[in-house]
Amino acid sequence: MHFKKYTKQRNASIQGLRSFKDTLPKNIKKVINKRGQIYSETLNNWKYFVGENLFKICYPKSYKNSNSFTVSTLLIMVKRGHEVDLEYSKKEIINRMNAFFNETVVERVKFTSFNDEKKTTIKKNKSKLNVTNKNFNSKINNVKNEKIKKSLLELTKVFKEK
Repeated sequence: MHFKKYTKQRNASIQGLRSFKDTLPKNIKKVINKRGQIYSETLNNWKYFVGENLFKICYPKSYKNSNSFTVSTLLIMVKRGHEVDLEYSKKEIINRMNAFFNETVVERVKFTSFNDEKKTTIKKNKSKLNVTNKNFNSKINNVKNEKIKKSLLELTKVFKEK
């Protein structure tokens, strides 16, 4: 096996499959390590950061790293009506995240609320569906084999339930 020591992107090339991390250029690795790792670790440990009760009503949407103009910010999506609960525990979330990463990763937390209501869509074409079912029923009744007729009727019942 031949090893190359002069490549810019990897320490040594080995025949076979390489990890995705090793195939990326060094500049991109730095960006992923700075931004992507913090957000992915936040997603993985979100239940620890906010606790059991707040875990059900909120989730992290995005993370913006600090630069010369802004501080590092975590954007959290909250169910409408629970913003106050999260506002009271804002400091605790920031402290837990900074303690987890052993550095000041989050300096500010922003909230965005969303509705959790499940919208029910009303089908306007129900009458058309019933008409086509009548057409299919007449065609099914014309089938002479009783087993096939029964199985087709059961199939239409399943489709009607959905």
